[in-house]
Amino acid sequence: MTTDNLLPKVKANLILKHDADDDLLMGYIKAAVSYAESYQHVAEGYYTENTMPPTTEQAVIMLSSHFYESRDGSTAGFFSDNVQASQQVWNTVNLLLRLERKWGV
Repeated sequence: MTTDNLLPKVKANLILKHDADDDLLMGYIKAAVSYAESYQHVAEGYYTENTMPPTTEQAVIMLSSHFYESRDGSTAGFFSDNVQASQQVWNTVNLLLRLERKWGV
């Protein structure tokens, strides 16, 4: 699994049809994958060599999308009128990642 395979999925999640922000999105995807690997207690680069479970992939897509929509430091996006939207994203991402977490490592 490379992060390039996630780009179309993140763009679909964002309903983004242009390519102008692809480099920016790739940076957010890499950051989200790095977060997932750290949270799950697996080695850096683990998901370049191993299949990413669907729950982890969904968490990475959500987190990448959140980074993109919040790049100005605000909540932004669809939930911009909800002050707890950012925390809700992080809670959901962490719940998804917890399913594949390597406990005791």
